Amino acid sequence: MKIQITAELLDGLVLAILKQDDYYGYALTQRVRNVIDISESTMYPVLRRLKKNGDLTTYDKPFQGRNRRYYQITDTGEQRLTEILQLWKEYKENLDRIFYRKGGEE
Repeated sequence: MKIQITAELLDGLVLAILKQDDYYGYALTQRVRNVIDISESTMYPVLRRLKKNGDLTTYDKPFQGRNRRYYQITDTGEQRLTEILQLWKEYKENLDRIFYRKGGEE
């Protein structure tokens, strides 16, 4: 059984990775794959949505005669990441209360 990941959580993963460094699409997909099972066909619509929302910006860099498109988090994206991290913290605490409940606490 696999636990389904929400779009909000996927956005948070992408933004958290990009807060550390800029990545081109394939490399970013590989980083996310270290944590969850995701395909490139799933990742690129996420990147387009984040860019459309102003959370990311892009720039191109030449590599072996071709251009690689790099993704970079914006100030808006950093604010969104902060919001997602707060929601995740609350969500995790609520789940932990049930999963790790002690002595019949309600």
